[in-house]
Amino acid sequence: MKSDRSAGKVTLADVGRVANVSAITVSRALRKPEMVSPKLRQRIEEVVAELGYVPDPVARALASDRTDVIGVLIPSVTNSVFADVLRGIYSVVEGSPFSVQFGNTRYSVLEEERLLRIFLSQRPAGLIVSGIDQSEASTALLTQARCPVVQIMETGPAPVDMMVGFSHRDAAHDATRHLIDGGYRRIAFFGARMDPRTQRRLEGYTQAVKDAGLFDESLMITTPRASTVELGCQMLSDLLARTQDVEAIFCNNDDLALGVLFECQRRRIAVPDDIGLCGFNDLEMMAVANPPITSVRTFRQEMGRRAAEMVLMRVAGEEVPEPVVDLRYELMARQSTRACEEGRRRRVP
Repeated sequence: MKSDRSAGKVTLADVGRVANVSAITVSRALRKPEMVSPKLRQRIEEVVAELGYVPDPVARALASDRTDVIGVLIPSVTNSVFADVLRGIYSVVEGSPFSVQFGNTRYSVLEEERLLRIFLSQRPAGLIVSGIDQSEASTALLTQARCPVVQIMETGPAPVDMMVGFSHRDAAHDATRHLIDGGYRRIAFFGARMDPRTQRRLEGYTQAVKDAGLFDESLMITTPRASTVELGCQMLSDLLARTQDVEAIFCNNDDLALGVLFECQRRRIAVPDDIGLCGFNDLEMMAVANPPITSVRTFRQEMGRRAAEMVLMRVAGEEVPEPVVDLRYELMARQSTRACEEGRRRRVP
């Protein structure tokens, strides 16, 4: 009968025989290196490298009731917003015994549920999940998960376990209020994809213009299509075909805002003199556009960092002092709304 090693699979026992220690010592050196001497740890690491030993995550999970994997569910791998979140997560996990495995839900609640079942079957050390709008089945899976769970990107009244983010509704309300306070009255809203976070931004905009007596449904343009710069150009064209009487545009995100700026420049519409413009997320290009674009700054990398720290604290048996963290947001007022702020060409009733 062939041994595991002759069949191509190197085991802890194989490493132990070559290093002249027990398999338990090898396991301890790999999982808790601080428990063995530096000299012994170095010898075991050399043998591991020589033999090409790779730990079996399934066996480890069965032995410890979890793997050393932190599962992360995000809705997009191409959106730079979530790239920033992942950078924050990796900044904490790198150098630790844990690794990150992420799945792309593609803004689908059904895909999110499917990925959650896969992740949970692998006994993760923790889960970081985007948003607070999980399906009933996904919420049940997260509630029953035998690991720390952090919902990120926003805050809400009923966290499954822990939560870190901000209020999209409040942020959009404050951005719209910024335009109103400067004298803009005909304020349009551009929204794409219309996922739950976008819908809450629309709610914030709607509440602000209604409170000011400025609500006009004809100034709201939304689409289920994914956000792109090209789409921002098209949405402005659609709005101007409907009405020329627009003074400012609040865009659901910075891609749309950049598209609006480009289309304005193509049509020789001056920003900010003819149309004020505000985006959301404050990506890097907002500050370097010409003119620089006002946007709502969100602290995406900090969300990822804090979420990863929460998971690691729980895994270590420590109490998380703030299980729900509101990172808030910051309105970055720039030249694209400067005419509004200076009161030029804007009537204030």
